[in-house]
Amino acid sequence: MGRVYNFSAGPAVLPEEVLQAAANDMLDYKGCGMSVMEMSHRSKMFEEIITEAEQDLRDLMGIPDNYRVLFLQGGGSMQFAQVPLNLMKTGVADYIVSGSWSKKAWKEAKKFGDARCIASSEDKTFSYIPDVDALEIDDDADYVYICENETIYGTKYHKLPDTKGKPLVADVSSCFLSEPVNVEDYGVIYGGVQKNVGPAGVAIVIIREDLIPEEELPNVPTMLQYKTQADAKSLYNTPPCWGIYICGLVFKWLKANGGLEGAKQRNVEKAQLLYDYLDQSKLFKATAAKEDRSLMNIPFVTGDKDLDAKFVAEAKAAGLENIKGHRSVGGMRASIYNAMPKAGVEALVEFMKKFEAENA
Repeated sequence: MGRVYNFSAGPAVLPEEVLQAAANDMLDYKGCGMSVMEMSHRSKMFEEIITEAEQDLRDLMGIPDNYRVLFLQGGGSMQFAQVPLNLMKTGVADYIVSGSWSKKAWKEAKKFGDARCIASSEDKTFSYIPDVDALEIDDDADYVYICENETIYGTKYHKLPDTKGKPLVADVSSCFLSEPVNVEDYGVIYGGVQKNVGPAGVAIVIIREDLIPEEELPNVPTMLQYKTQADAKSLYNTPPCWGIYICGLVFKWLKANGGLEGAKQRNVEKAQLLYDYLDQSKLFKATAAKEDRSLMNIPFVTGDKDLDAKFVAEAKAAGLENIKGHRSVGGMRASIYNAMPKAGVEALVEFMKKFEAENA
């Protein structure tokens, strides 16, 4: 069987060039006689891998010198706790709840202090991004938190909130490296990499140095302290070496293909193809508010659960994998991350046209 078009929201499609490079290195990385999965994380060879990966990420995003880059374990969900454990100094933080992931982060933060929900779009099933222009931010808040791209509902902040000088913490798991960003707009940017950057098991945290506690926090587990990880340059314990290596290959692939400007151009073209069809279709309907649509995750429905199920089954048979929507919302969802080729979206649209004609 040949490779399918994989529309999974994560773990997700990776560039074929990256997979081929990893396959070529699998048994013998650069003549060392072993795989990256076998080498010591304290070795000079792995030090070169993680150092080069960090520098390539800095180059791609234009990360300033006063921000640290951490390669951590636990995925994005570990950060739901790690952020408040390290940043809640007054015990107050403000959360904007725009979907399932920001809601989970908010609920987790409430275990550690006064985490306030200052805006929400749950009233319309998270189909839009809340108004971020007139937020009532607590004077004592240590940070304001958002999930910048809500994977399940297919919404994206196209304008960052006015945090009134408070550090902005953003979960960017499903829009990581999909377009240029101004890192200085954030106090912390983090994401699990399994959607757009690499294999599951790695989280990347980009944090402004002044937000890293200067002293060890007495009631925070050693492994969950940003200071521990920053002081050890992400090598306090054995990190997810293979995952970091793959991330490094993806960074190089992006640099060789126009950087983040190139990525955005390709992503806009792919998303426009699908949205244009959805907007004129008489059978399918996009569910996210037009002004808040994501380039990465595109949910849609027919309005009939049985017809949705039929579409998912027939799409799979046609080589269009993982098109089923999240279990909490149903319908369909096409995740079209950086590595999804334009041909994959074209194939999906052609299949949708055929399905619509047959099921009108």
